[in-house]
Amino acid sequence: MEDQEIIDKLWERKEEGLLALTKKYQNYCHTVSYGILRNAEDVEECVNDTWMRVWNAIPPHRPNHLAGFLAKIVRNLSLNYAQKQHAQKRGGYEVSYVLEELSECVSDGKRVEERIERQELVHAIEAFLRQQTQKKRIVFLRRYFYMDSVKEIAEKLELKEGTVKSILSRMRNDLQKWLEKEAIYL
Repeated sequence: MEDQEIIDKLWERKEEGLLALTKKYQNYCHTVSYGILRNAEDVEECVNDTWMRVWNAIPPHRPNHLAGFLAKIVRNLSLNYAQKQHAQKRGGYEVSYVLEELSECVSDGKRVEERIERQELVHAIEAFLRQQTQKKRIVFLRRYFYMDSVKEIAEKLELKEGTVKSILSRMRNDLQKWLEKEAIYL
């Protein structure tokens, strides 16, 4: 079933749409969540919660890009779950390390005024990424959206870990300069 047809079925509140969504995107959502949680049971819980969120979100929302809509939901659920688990365990985990890498050039969005600034930030980062090579964009997104480890990125892209680390470091520096050039001070 095509994405638009799935969205139409969900809009009409037909379970057939939810079944088609699950069948088509189960592995994709699992991959996104596993990159953050690294635990099959936790991933299963987040992916199941994703279906509930989608069911409750369509309607009133009608996403233009279903895979992106799902990735955002499952990623946020997984990050929230990881944060909750981290608070309980007080141990280190990859998500906090990945987000810490970006902390030098991206704020945490605590102030109310930052809602508007956040949109400007998102647009600036999108513009920055559009100017990068495809390989650099993939490395950046694999690390900071999908939360892949440096080792996983290196394996997937057939690069050395040092090369991935170097690309990420240079991109963070370039991103910071880009944001300053765009007059986005964090």
